[in-house]
Amino acid sequence: MRQPSVKKVIALSTDKAAVPINLYGATKLCADNLFISANNIMGSKNLIFSVVRYGNIFRSRGSVIPRFLKQRKNGKLEVTDLNMTRFNITLDESVEYTLWVLANCAGGEIFVPKIPSYRLSDLVEVIGPGCKIKDIGVRSGEKLHEEMITKSDSVNTVDFGKCYVILFPDSLYEKNYIKNYCKLKKAKLIKKIFSYNSEKNRDFLSKEKIRKLIKKEFNCTL
Repeated sequence: MRQPSVKKVIALSTDKAAVPINLYGATKLCADNLFISANNIMGSKNLIFSVVRYGNIFRSRGSVIPRFLKQRKNGKLEVTDLNMTRFNITLDESVEYTLWVLANCAGGEIFVPKIPSYRLSDLVEVIGPGCKIKDIGVRSGEKLHEEMITKSDSVNTVDFGKCYVILFPDSLYEKNYIKNYCKLKKAKLIKKIFSYNSEKNRDFLSKEKIRKLIKKEFNCTL
């Protein structure tokens, strides 16, 4: 029995691929470029490649929240820098978003969801009010703020409503590519140069929203 052929392939990227400062981020950027470039060598095959890029997953192993919840029992939190900000997306939201991208991608895009940020100082206040703060400093390869779209990439970025879409420069060989893409996908051109980062984000989680989210995702009381 003939197996159905694969039509779409989605790579899961990270904010670390934007202006990488360590090897992990550099390999993520390399993976992004390889996936996008693959669209130019498919020939007659009915197969497309796209990328999904998002930031911190709220309940992932890399999240600081489980560590804070454990440390608060001893009355002391180890904090890298209270000025830090992070994008926020839950595991369920990331899965739903990736499935949406799978249904809507045309090939050659990097999809970046519009998601809220939170301040590390607010997170510390919610989880450990009254706890002593031990400043351990920023770790090697760690950024103060997460960035998902650089100013350079913003030139080729369009607004898809619930997300931004970076159209990779290799796709611009076609005349009026961006305008035609916007017409096909009902996206909007972005005329200004910008950086989409967690510090300058318009949408921030309030302390109360952070509290409710932690209660829901970690099934604990604060």
